[in-house]
This record gives sequence, C-alpha cells and structure tokens, in this order.
Amino acid sequence: MNNNTKGILITALGVLIMSFESLFIKLTSISPFTFSFYLGICMFLSMMITLLIKQRDIVREVTKTSFYIFILCGILMGSANIFFIWAIKSTTAANVVLIIGTGALFTSFFSYLFYKERIKINVLIASFFMIIGLLIIFNDKIGVGSLKGNLLALLCTMTFSLSFVFMAKHTKINRIALTAMTGMALAIIAYFVSDTIRIDFYNLSVVAVMGLIITPFSRVLIFNGTKFINASEVSLLLIIETVMGPIWVWMILKEVPSSYTFVGGSIILLTLIVNSMYIMKKE
Repeated sequence: MNNNTKGILITALGVLIMSFESLFIKLTSISPFTFSFYLGICMFLSMMITLLIKQRDIVREVTKTSFYIFILCGILMGSANIFFIWAIKSTTAANVVLIIGTGALFTSFFSYLFYKERIKINVLIASFFMIIGLLIIFNDKIGVGSLKGNLLALLCTMTFSLSFVFMAKHTKINRIALTAMTGMALAIIAYFVSDTIRIDFYNLSVVAVMGLIITPFSRVLIFNGTKFINASEVSLLLIIETVMGPIWVWMILKEVPSSYTFVGGSIILLTLIVNSMYIMKKE
C-alpha cells in the first residue's frame, strides 16, 4: 500500500467517524453548554492519556514551538465546537453540515487577510455558488431549520476556518496536544457560560463516547492522514461528513431537512465536488 492510498484510507475513516457527531449531539437532552463542558473534559483526558503514553516530553515541545498560536488555535477550535453543538441543537443537522461545508470560502478569505495569499479564480467561482446555496438555506426561517441555528453554524465555520489558517502556517504544532488544548478551552468557556453542569447518567454516557472516542480520534486520524495526501483530496473526503452526518440523524431520529436545505445543499455539495475534482485534475 503506497502513502497516497494510506492517507486516503486513514482520512476517510476519520471523516466517517466524525460524521456521527451530529447524531450523538441530537441524542442528548442537555443544554449545548453543559454538553460542551463534559465533552471538553473527555477530549482533554483522552488526548492527555495518549500523550503521556506516547510523548511524555510534549510539554517542552509545545512551549518551544509557536506557543501563543497553540493557545489561540485551541481557543478558536474550542469556540468552534461550542458553536457547532449549539447549532446542531438549534436547527437540522443537514443545515449545519452543509453550511460548514463552505469552510473553503472563509479559509481563502482569512489566508488573504492575514498572510496576503492570493485567492484563486476557482475559489472565487466556487464561492459565488456557495453563497447562493447559503442564501437559499438561510431563507428557510419558518421551517424545520431556524435562522439562529444557521447563524451559529456560520460562526462555527468562520472560527474553525480561522484556526485552520493559523495551523497551516505552524505545522510543527503537535496535533494531539492541540486537540487536548481544544478540549480544555471548550470546558473552560462552557463552564462560565453554562447555567448548570448537572448531568444524568444517560446524557453523560453519550457525551463520554463522543468525547473520549469519536471526536478526538477522528481528528487525530484526519490530521495523520493529511500528511500523505494533498489539500484537494482532503476537501473531497470531507464531503463524506457533509453527506453522512444528516443521513445518520435521519435514519435514527427521522429528522427530515426542509426543501430549502435540499435545494441550497445540493448547490453547495455539487460546488464542493466540482471544485475539488478541478483542483485534483490541475495538480
């Protein structure tokens, strides 16, 4: 098995595991902040145990390589997770993952804003169609999807895209340590904005499975897989989450997206596929 095939398989597995997150959030009855608090603790514990077993000198490594960017990315990703959980609890899973699928648009914008990287013509064309898809989804104010949830999904996309831009410029930052830092930031932010952190056994068990296994290890698989494949292949594989996330929710909870989501989502999904295949062909 060559490195490219290995990278595709590892990344695809990570994205597939990540696609279950929307379902697990929907399965709970607690507030998004209580969910975020316990999720952050579980993510932190899971990754710290992994680091202590495999990389005990990580503290020294973190303090030497872009420490302030490490902290900033952890806070940004922690905030993005809160927006994601809040959005999933406020609107349909389909709305959220489709809006998050437009992340390339914001990544290109922030790359230009902070590092003056030229925005390519194919990104501008794709952005035009993505914005049309977003406008159609946001037009659904009365149906299943809510305007509040759509706005939260947009905030999640922007926050995560900004952290991704910084991470791409600081490749020496340990990704497992960063996932642990994300969990810590997530728990701290959620603790101060949550009305209560009381939780029953059922909800705690759902959060624990997601926080100890699904979220941290899907991220680690994706981060490791991207060492062997290019950005366009990663973008194409991330569509797995865009498609499968709503399917899991529909299969288990019978949540059916509105007609606006089907139309706007189809435009976004088709744009993502065409743009990713264009980049792969060009490369």
